[in-house]
Amino acid sequence: MEKKPISSRQATKGLRHLFRVVCILIISIISLSMTLATAPATAVFSKEFEKAVEVIKKYEGLHRNKGQLIGYGHKILPGEGYKRNTNLTEKQADALLRKDLSKLCEKYRSFGKDSLLLAALAYNCGIGVVAKSTVYKNLQNGNRDIKDSYLAHCRYRGKVLSQLQRRRIEEFETLFIKD
Repeated sequence: MEKKPISSRQATKGLRHLFRVVCILIISIISLSMTLATAPATAVFSKEFEKAVEVIKKYEGLHRNKGQLIGYGHKILPGEGYKRNTNLTEKQADALLRKDLSKLCEKYRSFGKDSLLLAALAYNCGIGVVAKSTVYKNLQNGNRDIKDSYLAHCRYRGKVLSQLQRRRIEEFETLFIKD
């Protein structure tokens, strides 16, 4: 049996079909990898971590059109995929809060049971403020008598804010683990 030679038109048609299949496959792989990367982790968090998340949500609220802040108080950093005034869904905001708080807990992991308390303070005030704080210095020196210095972090632009006072009291009472 003799085979007919393929015309250039048939070859071009076959190559186009192959190109489409490859493109669809690549797009599918990219889409799947992005979905997996942005899907919330199924990690199990401790009860204390869950309490910290609830306290932060309570006092931060879900930011809508707040410039540099999105979700539950996440500050947009250069190079992140978020734009100013981005509105996240509650689920997206929760996942971002957990990711941020987990990173902070990891940063302060050497402080053991006080790592979550430092992470909650850093989430609100920033790691630079925490690094200069009496709370941090006392804990570094093994002194866990930090209640007064922790509660002192209730000022904004030099003025004591009652909401920050309430937040610090609730954070301390909820997250400080006694000996």
